[in-house]
Formats: sequence, structure tokens, C-alpha cells
Amino acid sequence: MTADPLSATLSALADPTRRAILARLALGEASVGDLASPFAMSLPAVSKHLKVLEKAGLIARGHRAQWRPCRIEGAPLRDVADWLESYRRFWDESLDRLDVYLQELQKGNPHGDHH
Repeated sequence: MTADPLSATLSALADPTRRAILARLALGEASVGDLASPFAMSLPAVSKHLKVLEKAGLIARGHRAQWRPCRIEGAPLRDVADWLESYRRFWDESLDRLDVYLQELQKGNPHGDHH
């Protein structure tokens, strides 16, 4: 596992199956069986994905008798959101430039020349 938590979180989120598992857990706790049912994969394969999510701190596992429900943990997702927020001005500026360009296109002046 990588040394810093953000790398672990991003690595865990890189897999679409793990993102789908998190989306399901955002609706509430679920068992491994519940989480496996939408996927064409074995319980051990789903368990491997859950272990990656757990190591990254994205989920927690309960310890109720025979049922170990999984639940989502929000802190690592907040850390990703905070990291992305620091780059917001770049996409805001890009969108502003795109908006100006589209306005110029609508006026029939694609290069922004004001003749």
C-alpha cells in the first residue's frame, strides 16, 4: 500500500467495481452478498475489492454475529474533494474562456477578433 492516504484513496477509487460498491453503500449498510449480487463475480472476488476499500479507509466492516455489514466512511472522500477543490480555479478559468469563445462563435467571430 502507498504511504500517503490520498494515494491509497485514489488507487481504490480507480476501479469501477469499487466505485459501484461505494455508490451502493452510500444508500446504507449492506452485506457482502448484497454487494456481490449486481456483479458477475464470486464472493471472494468481491471480498478482495472490499479489502482494498477497507485498507483505504473508505469502508468499515461491522462485527454483528455472522453478519459483517459494510458501511461507507466519508473522511477519505472529503480529503479527495478538498484536494480537487484546490484546482477549482483552473477549471473555472477554462470554463470562463470556453464561454467567451462560444459567445464569439455565436456572433460569427471564432477568433475573438473585434473588427
